[in-house]
Amino acid sequence: MNLLDVKDLSAIQITDIFNLADRLIGENHKQSLAGKTFILFFPESSLRTRITFEKGIKELGGECILFPPETLDKREELRDVIKYISNWADCMIVRHSDFSKLQELCRHSDIPVINAMTSDNHPCEILSDLYSISKRREHFKELVYTFVGPPGNIFKSWMHVSRVLNLNFNHVCTSDYQIGENTRNYQFHTNLERILMDSDVILTDSLPKELRTTEYIDKYQISLARMKLTKRNAMLNPCPPFFRGEEVHEDVIASDYFVGYEFKKNLLYVQQAIVLYCLLD
Repeated sequence: MNLLDVKDLSAIQITDIFNLADRLIGENHKQSLAGKTFILFFPESSLRTRITFEKGIKELGGECILFPPETLDKREELRDVIKYISNWADCMIVRHSDFSKLQELCRHSDIPVINAMTSDNHPCEILSDLYSISKRREHFKELVYTFVGPPGNIFKSWMHVSRVLNLNFNHVCTSDYQIGENTRNYQFHTNLERILMDSDVILTDSLPKELRTTEYIDKYQISLARMKLTKRNAMLNPCPPFFRGEEVHEDVIASDYFVGYEFKKNLLYVQQAIVLYCLLD
């Protein structure tokens, strides 16, 4: 099975991946990937996703061969690249800005292809964060999720998983960033303070250059004072890399609302679960 986008999964499949992550935390699976070879395409700048994929595969007995993503940009057609790689590898994990390249690889691949991030989406990251939320709040599907910022790749994956699991998902930004009609799974707002009062989980992503302005930051930056408006036991989960003084304030990162470091511990186990699930399905 390939994993390119959260919207390609069913609610049952997401639950299966979460249950597998539970077992990986609680049991010894050191040889689950023994004899398996993984081809990874990652830029040098990748930290969290690359570390946890490589470490997770090696902990389960697998082997990794690493290439820069630019390897996939040469003139050779991707259908030929993947047909050769399929002779020697059991799975391909790709971080590349161009989502269409991953789609092309999948069309011709005899081995699973896993999306480790594109400019379109980031499925593994969002599944891991949602898993971490589920460990803190048993009824995580009943929470109110609020994404503050423009609709980039992180936003899109949160919106997709909201549709799959029927989550209550708010989007807060300036009016020109609305992307659709309001439903339970997508509700657009421009007034941040009003929506914070109904929110359990606050989500952000780093800001594009055009929004790093005093006007935008004053209106939409998540600060400690603004988090105090949220519902009891609310969480702030900014997608890294986050930038103090831009989408988040220094004081809120130093507060108990911030769950980022703790949540990323589970990235290792969820990505291990994704790898095993894709190989076994």
